Amino acid sequence: MPASWIEALKRRWLRLCILAALLLALPIGCAQLEQKERELVFRVESGTASWYGGLPDDVEEMQLDSSDFLAGQNVHAWWWPAARKDAPALLYLHGSRWNLTGQLFRIEQLHDLGFSVLAIDYRGFGESPGDLPSERSVNQDARIAWQRLEQLQPAPGKRYIYGHSLGGAVAVDLAEELSQDAEREGRAPAAGGLIIESTFTNLADVAASIAHTSLPIRWILSQKFDSLEKIAQVRLPLLIVHGSNDPYVSPRFSEELFVAANEPKQLVMVEGGTHNNSMRLGHRQYRQALERLLGEVPAQATRAP
Repeated sequence: MPASWIEALKRRWLRLCILAALLLALPIGCAQLEQKERELVFRVESGTASWYGGLPDDVEEMQLDSSDFLAGQNVHAWWWPAARKDAPALLYLHGSRWNLTGQLFRIEQLHDLGFSVLAIDYRGFGESPGDLPSERSVNQDARIAWQRLEQLQPAPGKRYIYGHSLGGAVAVDLAEELSQDAEREGRAPAAGGLIIESTFTNLADVAASIAHTSLPIRWILSQKFDSLEKIAQVRLPLLIVHGSNDPYVSPRFSEELFVAANEPKQLVMVEGGTHNNSMRLGHRQYRQALERLLGEVPAQATRAP
């Protein structure tokens, strides 16, 4: 074989090797990027929150299982029944970073407002064994928890979904699915309403807001949490709450969700509220809005001052 042919084959082989290496490295690089993205999104804090003082005596701990879970996985939950046997029941979906031990102060406030509360830790949080959470896994966990809430509160009109911060996006996803199921089957939705607090339109908007950039971040994010796209499909009475001084998630995101949502809907903007204290600071506004949502006073779409 002429030397020139041998050199040509070597060069072609080298190019093929480089191309193969790039093709093999691309999914590995993307996987690593997604891993890092999920770490930044969920920011899971292990252990018990420093301000946690223990569970009230009437809270029942339970583990929720599914055939879709890997071996050894389950969803750890708290069930806190209200004093009234016929009280409305609420599924509590928390945000990033803190597990249930960091959420008890807000769960207590919802319980004091008259709800029975089923609160869960997504797999990978707290006492819920699992890998690093993803958008898919937390949405799946919410569905598993909703199935248990349907057993705990058989009346569809007395079941509610509540989500705080990132949990608001999980709550919107669940509400959209329940609405679509009801429309497909020609019946009323299996829930009485949706409550979202200190939440956002989609993850890309939050990332762009924090980074102060107009770059198209959404194209590189694997975790979408696109509530703005989903909320127009929700057919449940809706309450949106946000603190006007939220330093992490801009109140304008809740205003955009409110505009995109269907009636009946309410937006409560708590003056001076931050990311975590709107329920306490705006207690009176919150209670009045919940009374309208639960139908104890005539329901109407309104925005509280």
